[in-house]
Order: sequence, then C-alpha cells, then structure tokens
Amino acid sequence: MLLPWILLGLAWLLELLDQLIGAGRWSLAMGPGTPWWTLFTAPFSHGGLGHLLTNSLVFVPLSYLVLIRGFKAYLAVWIGVILMEIPIWLLWPVGSHGLSGVIYGLLGYLLLIGWLERHPLALALSLTALLLYGSALPGLLPWLTPAGVSWIGHASGFAGGVVAALAVSRQQRRSSARP
Repeated sequence: MLLPWILLGLAWLLELLDQLIGAGRWSLAMGPGTPWWTLFTAPFSHGGLGHLLTNSLVFVPLSYLVLIRGFKAYLAVWIGVILMEIPIWLLWPVGSHGLSGVIYGLLGYLLLIGWLERHPLALALSLTALLLYGSALPGLLPWLTPAGVSWIGHASGFAGGVVAALAVSRQQRRSSARP
C-alpha cells in the first residue's frame, strides 16, 4: 500500500512550494482564527525542511506498523487525530502544524491496541512501537518539550490514537461476537 508515501509526498510538495514560492512563510497550520479546513491541511504544513525531514523518518514506519492491522485502523487514527485537534483549533492560543500530531496518534494507537486486544500480533506491534519509539513519549509533556514545539499537538494526536484504538478494538469485539 502506497498511502503513507502519497501522504508524505503531499507534505513534501507543499513544503517545497512554500520554500520556493512563499519563502518559507506560507503555512496551512491550524490555530486561532484559521478556517475549519486547516484541521485537514495542518498535518501537511511544516516549519521548514528540517521539521518535515524529522517527521518523515518516523511517519512512514509507524504508518506501516498500523497498516499491518488494516486500512480501517489507519483511517481510524487519522480521524481520531483530526477530531481531537478540534478543541486545540478552537481554544489554543497558538497555531500548530506538522505530521507529528499524526505520528503521536499512530504511536498512541499502537501502544494501546496490544493491551486492549491481547492478541499476539497486536501485542507484538505494541512492543515494537514501544521499543522503537517510546523515547518520543516525553514529547507529550510541556516541561520536557523544546520551546516552539507544540506539545499540545502531540498530546491531542496521541489522544486521537487512543480513541482510534478503543474504537477499533470495540469494533473487533462486536464483529467476533456475531454468529
């Protein structure tokens, strides 16, 4: 499945256009006073090539770890992240952008799904995510996040991943309970 690469390509295209045409000032970030559709553009907007590169290196592997569970799980994470960012868009005084919210959503999903389902594959995915990306968890805390980095975007993304894991797990239980 090429979906993560297509989504990442869109982020790179937007950043390259920003650098070439907008001199790095064009942003589709969500924040106070921005239109509702910035909830959908913010993950693809970045604060420079370095920001996008660091997000890219984590986004693709985490995307494929979730896609092992299926497209519905991947879509659930994206929907969960966007839904959990609505309060930030409405109430938070500073804008937020980048794939890191989605990255934390993917991580939140992966860490919780194994515990919820207690299936060998789900447990293996949770353990893999914890071992490879658990060091990112301090980015959820405001006092451990560098200045200028949106810890609230990370936290809302993580919460979106948790919501997605709960929804997917619940759906799995309903499906398996049917005759």
